[in-house]
Amino acid sequence: MGYIMDLRKIVGSRPLIMAGACVIIVNPDNELLLQLRQDNHCWGLAGGSLEIAETLEQVAKRELFEETGLVAGRLTLFNVYSGPDFYYQYPHGDEVYNVVAAYICRDYSGDLIKDENEVKELKFFPMADIPPNISTPDLPIITDFIHKYVSN
Repeated sequence: MGYIMDLRKIVGSRPLIMAGACVIIVNPDNELLLQLRQDNHCWGLAGGSLEIAETLEQVAKRELFEETGLVAGRLTLFNVYSGPDFYYQYPHGDEVYNVVAAYICRDYSGDLIKDENEVKELKFFPMADIPPNISTPDLPIITDFIHKYVSN
């Protein structure tokens, strides 16, 4: 998060518009990969903010690898999210309005290896058994995905 950290030195904790991407990983058993975050102790999707000159697909693949150890093959754009539901205040006080490109990935390789600085646990969950403590910015994305996934 170099670019955002550089901006924070100038603007402090004031709200920023933060563009980024997340990855909805679905395994062959149709389970959803979630990570238990270190900062807010909630479950969420692998993802993060865009760096200078990076594409949204690149950030999705980079963050997935950094946070989970998995290498994404084919990504499919699921949706782009923004607006008041994507406001978030980090536990340390920084505020953001997220603009998130959510990708679906069923084609991945590697072994689950958590980023010890950001992730407490990585776990695949059945779609009907998602934990209740979902990170606020990820909740609308996960809810939307499960609604569309289960409906079809």
